[in-house]
Amino acid sequence: MKNFFSRKSLSVAAIVAAAGLALSGCGGGGTAGGGSSDAAGPAFDVAKTVALTGSPTYDKVKSAGAIRIGVKEDQPGLGYLDAATGERTGFDIEIATWMAASLGIAKDKIQFKAIPSANRETALANGDVDLYVGTYSITDKRKKIVDFAGPYFITGQGLLVQKANTTINSEKDLDGKKVCSATGSTPIQNIRQNFPKAIPVEFDLYSKCVENLKNGSVDAVTTDQAILLGFASSQDGLKVVGQPFTVEKYGVGLAKGDTALRTFLNKTLTDGGATWTKIYKDTLGKSGTTVEQPKVDQY
Repeated sequence: MKNFFSRKSLSVAAIVAAAGLALSGCGGGGTAGGGSSDAAGPAFDVAKTVALTGSPTYDKVKSAGAIRIGVKEDQPGLGYLDAATGERTGFDIEIATWMAASLGIAKDKIQFKAIPSANRETALANGDVDLYVGTYSITDKRKKIVDFAGPYFITGQGLLVQKANTTINSEKDLDGKKVCSATGSTPIQNIRQNFPKAIPVEFDLYSKCVENLKNGSVDAVTTDQAILLGFASSQDGLKVVGQPFTVEKYGVGLAKGDTALRTFLNKTLTDGGATWTKIYKDTLGKSGTTVEQPKVDQY
């Protein structure tokens, strides 16, 4: 565990730098719609031939010549939509673009759809999206409903408070405090289950939690520390406190039972170490730090 947090501390520091370069503010959340991205980022070789059989999802994507990918668009450094330019940026966006390229789908044929945390499993199960790439933590409970490729990144749950706050310094100080997170997210479930004296508050987007933190309606926002540091770097008057108190492994969500697709994407991740490193350097790694690509879980 000690080694994990040492390595993770580099990744979240890099997110701060990347977010600061990409954003001047992140309030307000995203739109409900989708659209192809024109964001600058790493260039990916689009596969001309794809050796993938037995995947209903891929068959549908191949027939359509396009792919629908669920994402977040209010998370600095990871998945962010600039409302003024329509540009999508962040580590998750580039991971999603890479996965599409491995399936033979070019960037201009990706339809990104903003899906709230609470609706991710439903969107995948109903076929509303073909993949989901947006700080989607792999858990045993979720694996009963959807499948995951990855993990492709590791972080941990943290806390965001107002800079003037001196009463919350770690997760041990949450008794009687209003703690906000996204509906359906792993962090809010953790608060409900393991911090019974805290007062959970939920919104569909983390950015709404941040706005309520700034106006004093809640005492803290909790989600992956990587995300919180992005908010803190782009919002005045906020700070991240304490150390991560969980381990969160981000995976690419896909329809339950599509083993052929999961195996294919896992191989793309496993064989694509150089590509993963380039994505990191071009997004989260702009601070000059480096982290290792996590080992894929071949469950």
